[in-house]
Amino acid sequence: VRGFFWNTSRKAMGSTSSSRISSKRNLAQNHKSLFNRRARHSGSWYSSSASVLDAQLTSFLSDAAEERKLQNGFVVQNGTRPSSVPRAIVVPHAGYSYSGSTAAYSYLALTEALQIDRPSISTIVVLHPSHHVYLDGCAVSGAEYLETPIGNLPVASQLRDEILDTGHFSTMEQEVDENEHSGEMQYPFIAKAIYGMKASRPNNTISVLPIMVGGITPQQEHFYGKILSSFLKRDTVFTVVSSDFCHWGSRFGYTPRGDASKKQRIFEYIEDMDRMGMKHISMQDPGAFAAYLKTYKNTICGRHPIGVWLNCVSINREGKGDDDEREILEIEFVKYKQSSQATSLSDSSVSYASGIARKVTS
Repeated sequence: VRGFFWNTSRKAMGSTSSSRISSKRNLAQNHKSLFNRRARHSGSWYSSSASVLDAQLTSFLSDAAEERKLQNGFVVQNGTRPSSVPRAIVVPHAGYSYSGSTAAYSYLALTEALQIDRPSISTIVVLHPSHHVYLDGCAVSGAEYLETPIGNLPVASQLRDEILDTGHFSTMEQEVDENEHSGEMQYPFIAKAIYGMKASRPNNTISVLPIMVGGITPQQEHFYGKILSSFLKRDTVFTVVSSDFCHWGSRFGYTPRGDASKKQRIFEYIEDMDRMGMKHISMQDPGAFAAYLKTYKNTICGRHPIGVWLNCVSINREGKGDDDEREILEIEFVKYKQSSQATSLSDSSVSYASGIARKVTS
């Protein structure tokens, strides 16, 4: 079925051969190797028609805004705007017919963040997993532009160079980059948000930096989180964390049914387990999230990007990064959905959740 994908093998979630992942030296020596990342999944996971796709995204966002009761792009609580700034979102990455309506709830926060004058966002970092290649670490995109049917997105080359200068990141080559859907499914939504504000801010240039996170250990998640913490703490950087939640069914090799004494239906057990994961993410405790995954083995395909990001959040909250400045976030999950309600072993489902991280300013 086109639209969602899960591979539990370590080869798919974790280092590729040198022909697929390049070093910074290789990239620097041959700038002609930079490529435009083609929208490989358009026409299957989402529409390749600019007008159809734009209308679909507009509908998703409008429906989410209506439910969230937004006014001029801002969430309103008790008649006033919250004194907080959106800093990051957790977003699903299945085909839009499955998860697009859920993803829209997160992207309302990006739209809100782009309307804030000072500081204005200049870079969007997309942390996404690897479904197809073995990567024992993290890799940045080697592209110059990310193509989408509704407009291309420039890649943040300056931030890419800064990250590569740490000496701990590799570079995705074109085939690896284009085959991975979990980053690509974010780009049309990002383009929609950016091009939607062009009329009011025609001189603003916003670039995007995709970072693939491989099948790394909790210790490595902390290592990469510490490196990225100072970059993601910048007021001009917004973070998108790409992940679906539980992949349940024999096709995914995962069929727990919970405690029989509770007489839960399968889809109810799945939701309870997913919401437990969301609670641990909201706690902003990377160790607790890792322990939850070890206990329940929940097939959250973006667990490693989430783990890296949670380490960034934790390090910045404690002021343990490159400087002593702290950033305190509040994480809330605002929408949850399952592709179908599983009731028997012959069923399957994938879960989708949208989360928003806000920095409280007063």
